[in-house]
Amino acid sequence: MARRSGLGKGLDSLISSEYTKKTVKTDQSAEKSPKLSTKIDENVEKSVDKKDISLQNAVMLKIAEIEPNREQPRKNFDEEALDDLADSIRQYGILQPLLVKPVGQHYEIIAGERRWRAAKLAGLKEIPVIVRDESKEKIMEISLIENIQREDLNAIEEAQAYQRLLTEFGYRQEDLAAKISRSRTAITNRLRLLKLTEKVQSMVQENMITEGHARALIPIEDPDLQFQTAMTVMDNSLSVRETEKLVKKVLNPVSSADKDAWKQADQVVYDKLEEDLRNIMGTKVAIQRKDRNKGRIVIDYYSSEELERLMDWFAKH
Repeated sequence: MARRSGLGKGLDSLISSEYTKKTVKTDQSAEKSPKLSTKIDENVEKSVDKKDISLQNAVMLKIAEIEPNREQPRKNFDEEALDDLADSIRQYGILQPLLVKPVGQHYEIIAGERRWRAAKLAGLKEIPVIVRDESKEKIMEISLIENIQREDLNAIEEAQAYQRLLTEFGYRQEDLAAKISRSRTAITNRLRLLKLTEKVQSMVQENMITEGHARALIPIEDPDLQFQTAMTVMDNSLSVRETEKLVKKVLNPVSSADKDAWKQADQVVYDKLEEDLRNIMGTKVAIQRKDRNKGRIVIDYYSSEELERLMDWFAKH
């Protein structure tokens, strides 16, 4: 599904430029390669001030000393995309250093887990990083904004990240909207997805149903019924509009008694009409009513001779 991008602020608006400075050697062929802008961290290179976050300001750390951030908003990583990035790193190296924070005897990733994972796949022993001692709130904020800029978060992950910023760090929705250059309505719509049962949220994360389908399911409050409806949507490849109609039927079921109540009021009259027609035609006749004003008459025949007799009767009358 299409995702909005183009945030007004990059990572440079969230972190200062007072980094530990230590020049490292870079792969000259990588600096000249036109493929880098499309293969390595395309969106981040556009949104980050390279004067502040660059290899010239980085230090080298052993990859074994670095651990991912457990509170990273992004939980799912495309394995094929990681393999492609690992191949590119083997050829060109890493041009965009990771942002890390010292935690005890190791370093925790603030931004750049995708590069870290790909570097491990590529067999690197050391990688360039910039060390910053940021607060828990700042780390969460940077991770969220970096992933939004990359369009890496799925709708549920993004909603969960918004919820954490609001509940744990005291953000107001209008402040969060200004910080990430999204409308307050867009944030509210994402947060509403967290009303879905966990099973349905997982279906969104695994692309079994779209965010549009998920929004349509929100009014169903019963968890089991919501999941069953989501499975019906997936199994029948329903559109969002068809899903909305299905949800209305699920929420407002018409009982058999209510559905047929209009028939009962004058059924005696129609029973009498059926009997009269049977007597006139000499065969079984059924009146099938669709609504108060529409229906059809079914006339049975049991031989070709009887059909001819009925046709003669119609011709005469």
